[in-house]
Amino acid sequence: MKGICILGATGSIGVSTLDVVARHADLYKVIALTANNNIDVLYEQCLIHHPEVVVVVDESKAQAFKEKLKNSTVSDIKVLSGVKALEQVATLDNVDSVMAAIVGAAGLLPSLAAAKAGKIVLLANKEALVMSGTIFMQAIAESGAQLLPIDSEHNAIFQCMPAGYKTGMQAKEARRILLTASGGPFREMPVDQLVNVTPDQAVAHPNWDMGRKISVDSATMMNKGLEMIEACILFDMNPDQIQVVIHPQSVIHSMVDYVDGTVLAQMGNPDMRIPIAHSMAWPERFDSGVEPLNIFDVGRMDFHEPNLERFPCLRLAYEAINAGGIMPTVLNAANEIAVEAFLDERVRFTDIPVIIECSMKKFEVKVADTLEIILDIDQQARIAAKQIIEELNR
Repeated sequence: MKGICILGATGSIGVSTLDVVARHADLYKVIALTANNNIDVLYEQCLIHHPEVVVVVDESKAQAFKEKLKNSTVSDIKVLSGVKALEQVATLDNVDSVMAAIVGAAGLLPSLAAAKAGKIVLLANKEALVMSGTIFMQAIAESGAQLLPIDSEHNAIFQCMPAGYKTGMQAKEARRILLTASGGPFREMPVDQLVNVTPDQAVAHPNWDMGRKISVDSATMMNKGLEMIEACILFDMNPDQIQVVIHPQSVIHSMVDYVDGTVLAQMGNPDMRIPIAHSMAWPERFDSGVEPLNIFDVGRMDFHEPNLERFPCLRLAYEAINAGGIMPTVLNAANEIAVEAFLDERVRFTDIPVIIECSMKKFEVKVADTLEIILDIDQQARIAAKQIIEELNR
């Protein structure tokens, strides 16, 4: 039995992870679940999985959750609150694997804590690597932790790498990664109509069931930009070795091009339980609960180059990783603020890349070799992005 801690249990990745855990209750025991403030979903999860401890980050919600547990069948569950508690549960002695599924920069510190503690880190939080790639990978190497990617694309790449491959290594036989993208809901919308896109339209992803922030990132293709940066770090490749390919059917989840001309692709239905189950069972495999892919239903597969006029966020991501240093952190922070403003209907969809680019121009490139520098730049970039939003609204 492996003990698992799920950071971000009430989000889409957390829910899918618990579905896989329930199918393999003889192999996994839920030790800890965390949520920001969604105590209703968390309560239902506790009734089913009976964790030893839960974290509700919002302190007022944590108190309400304690009251909710009092007269329940799971009244013995320990309830913690605050951001530091996330790191605490990610490093518990009886936790073997940590599903790092907190969206955004908020997931960095607990994910890094798990890495430093030598856990099996199931990484669904791409922002942790985007912000602190060198530091994160160094922590993995020094502690002997195992890093397994959960994003469908990075998990696909990992599956297509040579036998015995570990993240952070350079596979000399692999010359290029083909990183697939659905293109989101606006891949065919005329560019001049994007200015009128609403939040409800942006979160209606054609293939994947995701949270609101990630869905907007998919619509702008910033999600793919962040994934490109993450792929550079996970697989020790240069940005010019990562080619983004729009594949609307989302059947091929990514490909690896080898020096002998072989291209290996990982295929499957668009369901996050596949990469979750793969990483939880690795190096073996077990049932994910996903229906087998019917290739006859797929019928055809299309591939296109992304239009950077339509998707300027992808261009900005390449610029950030090529600049290096603090720029990926600035990119990520400004994007989080811009997307939040868009979802709150304070800026337009087409303002998102403008806010990010203006924010990036406010910073000189410098080395990001300590966690203190990264966290400071993250806060500075958020302030800069908020100021730009204020200027746009004058």
